[in-house]
Amino acid sequence: MTTEENTVKELYEPGEIPPLGHVPSHMYAAVIRPERYGQPSQAMQVETVPVPKAGRGQVVIMMMAAGVNYNGVWAGLGTPADVIAARRKQGDPDDFHIAGSEGSGVIWAVGEGVRQYKVGDHVIVGGVCWDESAPDIRLGVDPIASRSQRAWGYELNYGSFAQFTVADEYQCHLKPAHLTWEEAGCFLAGGSTSYRQLCGWAPNVVRPGDPVLIWGGSGGLGSMAIQIVKHFAGRPIAVVSDEAKAEYCLKLGAEGVINRSDFAHWGRLPDSDDTEAYATWLKGARAFGRAFWDALGERRSPRIVLEHPGADTLPTSVYLCDHAGMVVTCAGTSGYNGDLDLRYLWMFQKRLQGSHAANVQETKAIIDLVGSGRIDPCLSSTLPFRDIAHAHQLVYENRHPAGNMAVFVNAPAAGLTGLPA
Repeated sequence: MTTEENTVKELYEPGEIPPLGHVPSHMYAAVIRPERYGQPSQAMQVETVPVPKAGRGQVVIMMMAAGVNYNGVWAGLGTPADVIAARRKQGDPDDFHIAGSEGSGVIWAVGEGVRQYKVGDHVIVGGVCWDESAPDIRLGVDPIASRSQRAWGYELNYGSFAQFTVADEYQCHLKPAHLTWEEAGCFLAGGSTSYRQLCGWAPNVVRPGDPVLIWGGSGGLGSMAIQIVKHFAGRPIAVVSDEAKAEYCLKLGAEGVINRSDFAHWGRLPDSDDTEAYATWLKGARAFGRAFWDALGERRSPRIVLEHPGADTLPTSVYLCDHAGMVVTCAGTSGYNGDLDLRYLWMFQKRLQGSHAANVQETKAIIDLVGSGRIDPCLSSTLPFRDIAHAHQLVYENRHPAGNMAVFVNAPAAGLTGLPA
């Protein structure tokens, strides 16, 4: 539908574009409420809610497409944090949550003090916010490590799964013109997170020739990590769960793959005093290590291990990591208990590093790599707005396709008309 066909009104259907700059009073959004906490299929429902207003330094964005990642699953489950209750304790009046921590859209209104963007600009939105006047930031702390840092669309309300959203100006980056809305909206969460994991923790940054072990190689995080390692002339080895995913990773540039289904030692690390159980685990970990050598083609250990499963895999990751290497983790999708044998950590001077999202510089770097064609956004499928809950259910059940998924918000699948050039 073109803007000429529209009249000014206070609620538009998804895909119906208001006159440029007209912000309606209400919008459709995929809404989570406390009484629906649970699996995404029950937690997320499309409702009509008020459109948020831009404060100082903020912009209103008409969302065109949004990426699907685990933040939406966690928000809907109400665990590991009840994000609605946490905000209400801080005085937030909203008794609902709109998830979505990445996306693409059009600047539709600007708040006081916004200078970098204007109404009509096409942007990609990053998923992390902070208080630029926070004391630790003023003292030189990386904003992404500030005590004021919050995940947009998770800890903060009004994410990308709505027709309109509000974001801080520094969250926005100009969309590369050749990317479709769905391509631009799908890769930033996994891409920026993996970029920081691999490039943000000097001296343990990926270098030419470095072997790198990547868990979940066919997922959103892993598919971007494989390409980043390859871009910096490293040697990515991906872990997958079936042969179809293995083939996908090889096509992306992985030098080899390991099928984790071939091993059975996953889970919590046995007590070191339980000699029989520990010996069984160690046998499995060593077999996995030999599989890594076979995939790499030589007897070298990974200098960096890109972690996110957590409980099931961390003991093996720390064991396998090279001397003075780094295990860097950004999640705990299989559980939050991180067991490890400290002897392997201190005796061989390994590093266990937590990593969360990315700062503005790192976010811009991955956008530039995708925009220049050096890295593919790995868009695997795009679903309509009404299927946001279904998309997250697929992620929750680990049935999602390889790569990154997106949902159309205001952009129709056949392409959009009626937007400013």
